[in-house]
Amino acid sequence: MTTMTTTTMTPEAPALALWGRAFFQRCWRIGILLLLLAASLGMSQLAVAQADTDREMVTAAPGISADQWRQVRSGETGPNYRDSRFDSTYSLINSSGETWRQIRNRWVSPFGLIAIGGMIVLIALFYFMVGRKHLDEPRTGRKLLRWSLLMRSLHWTVATLFITLALTGLNLLFGKFVFRTLFGDAVWAWMISASKVLHNYLGPIFGVLLVVLLISLLKDNIPKKHDWVWFKKAGGLTGKHHPDAGFANGGEKAWYWLLATAGLVVIASGFVLDFPNYGQGRDTMQWANIIHAVGALGLTAVALGHIYIGTIGTEGSLEGMTTGYVDETWAKEHHNLWYEEVKDTAMSEEEIAAHKTGSSSSDISVTKPG
Repeated sequence: MTTMTTTTMTPEAPALALWGRAFFQRCWRIGILLLLLAASLGMSQLAVAQADTDREMVTAAPGISADQWRQVRSGETGPNYRDSRFDSTYSLINSSGETWRQIRNRWVSPFGLIAIGGMIVLIALFYFMVGRKHLDEPRTGRKLLRWSLLMRSLHWTVATLFITLALTGLNLLFGKFVFRTLFGDAVWAWMISASKVLHNYLGPIFGVLLVVLLISLLKDNIPKKHDWVWFKKAGGLTGKHHPDAGFANGGEKAWYWLLATAGLVVIASGFVLDFPNYGQGRDTMQWANIIHAVGALGLTAVALGHIYIGTIGTEGSLEGMTTGYVDETWAKEHHNLWYEEVKDTAMSEEEIAAHKTGSSSSDISVTKPG
């Protein structure tokens, strides 16, 4: 006779499993926070090193003496310090260049690094303390077209160029304190050369495409009265209900107008630096460099928040820019005014697949307010 043994799970087992999972998540988050703390300390050391302009000067121009600086300030520099262009009396060594170096290294670079590093730490703390913003209601499975294929392609092209320019710009500004020490002069020389070429050639392309993107989105980013309420409720973080929002909410409009103002200033100053053959002197280019760096560092810091909210920070946001479609629930919770305008166009996934199969066009036009 065979005896069958039955194993029963005690009521405490699921609770223990949940406790173990929660304990593991806490340990993992604490570990990440410790890594971020270590990274922030490293950034502070970089900022201090960047602010030490005298130490950098010894490396950059060890042969310049106090007597030579007195000559420069008095304007009595000889032909060895003159610009080599025909009939030019411009001095290659001048006090304005030292002023530019002091501003760039003592103020712009350290505070730019603090802004970007601080934003990373704030985002991490927000994620671990508040967590991802999930949908309040279950998904309906019915989709609304939010972004056309053309707009998605334009967005991802501009985003890719922005990230490339940000990384190469950061390498030009701070890379010598990290990669030169790690890999030596040979690798560092290749990295800085590649960064310079990419930055100079991709910058104008980014500028043109950003203007096209801004013009395409202008209609949907005109400020409205309900946008102020959106900011007062912190985009739904305070209060019981999500604040009203049209096709673009208050935060998206703020990012749009930041790009339309500071972004265009960065582009304009970049063109001054990229094309020095239109008569601008070195003094003009020095100020253009300062303006370009301040604007670019600020935009990079804010862009980190935009990237976080549009990816892991908010459930359903990334789907709109990858597939073009968003769920009805997401639209109702985050863009209720826009949802009321387009709710009759909602389709099931089967209808979307059938439409894509039977349609000769690559996408449907997006229905927007107005």
